[in-house]
Amino acid sequence: MSEEKQTPEEEVEVTSEENVVNDDVDTDNETKVSEADQISELEAKVSEAEDKYLRAHAEMQNMQSRFAKEQSQAVKFANQKLANSILPAVDNLERALQVEADGDSAQQIKTGVEMVYKTLISALEEHDVKAVGEAGEAFDPNFHQAIQSVPADDDHPADTIATVLQKGYVLADRVIRPAMVAVYN
Repeated sequence: MSEEKQTPEEEVEVTSEENVVNDDVDTDNETKVSEADQISELEAKVSEAEDKYLRAHAEMQNMQSRFAKEQSQAVKFANQKLANSILPAVDNLERALQVEADGDSAQQIKTGVEMVYKTLISALEEHDVKAVGEAGEAFDPNFHQAIQSVPADDDHPADTIATVLQKGYVLADRVIRPAMVAVYN
């Protein structure tokens, strides 16, 4: 351009045009920055929502598996209360069978008691209730409760059951009553 002197009005116009160009650049930069902020903010929200979804999904799976386990446990051990109620009757029948029957009528009564005893034991076994604790078995504190100790000898090694004072019972894999035993020491 020529070095002519510009009138003050022309100078203002040139300066104004430069400001307009600079304002457009600043506005574009601000728009890009604000759009980038919005994008990163939205990405953070999406990430947070995905995280919440995955946690909720995992919690639901955990609840379902816990419910299924509790339900199977309830079914598996539903008979425990009934078994605990019947066990004293079984104990009394066992004691009655240990008594000697002298007469013919006493023998018939003993036979009837034995039949009732076998029926009860059979019913318990059908529902996965089994007796534990036999003389000669190894002592296991998970299934047996030591009431007495007896000196061990050559024929009877230590930590074996000498006598069973009261049978123990397990339902499936749960001890419902430990066997009360005398143990060789």
